[in-house]
Amino acid sequence: MNGARGAAFAVAMALMALGPMAGGETAAGARAETLGPVTNLPLPRFVSLKTDKANIRRGPGLTHRVDWVFMRRGMPLEITAEFGHWRRVRDVDDAGGWVHFAMLRGSRSAVVTAPRAALREGPEPGANLVALAEAGVILSVEKCVRNWCEVETKGDSGWIAKPEIWGVGPDEVFD
Repeated sequence: MNGARGAAFAVAMALMALGPMAGGETAAGARAETLGPVTNLPLPRFVSLKTDKANIRRGPGLTHRVDWVFMRRGMPLEITAEFGHWRRVRDVDDAGGWVHFAMLRGSRSAVVTAPRAALREGPEPGANLVALAEAGVILSVEKCVRNWCEVETKGDSGWIAKPEIWGVGPDEVFD
């Protein structure tokens, strides 16, 4: 092989040897499906905080230092790893650590990240306005279609555009 072709071949072989990268990324940049070793559920995945107060620890166990205390029931969290009864989570601000699984629930929630987000009667920009939600409002997520999620908060329900919230994946669809 000549020099350029040999170098390209060596790089390609090195990338193939790496296989899936950390965080579920492959060498080609595509998202790989990773399942948790404890629950066999997809990682990462979104859940919500079950309690008003949860200690977030540096490692998976009671002997690890508490780095954060999350104090908002219903707060959306993303599980990124599992170890026994412990889940590594992060919040909308990328703060996180390890929390006991009993502090989490599978029901979905999202937090408004836009300064103001419109809740609409249907999943389209021209649908009638139901309400406006300020940044930081936590919403219960009922279902999501391609670019929209049906949500509820304090008696108001409607559809909100996915880019205005955190707590669902951009390509996630469920009901």
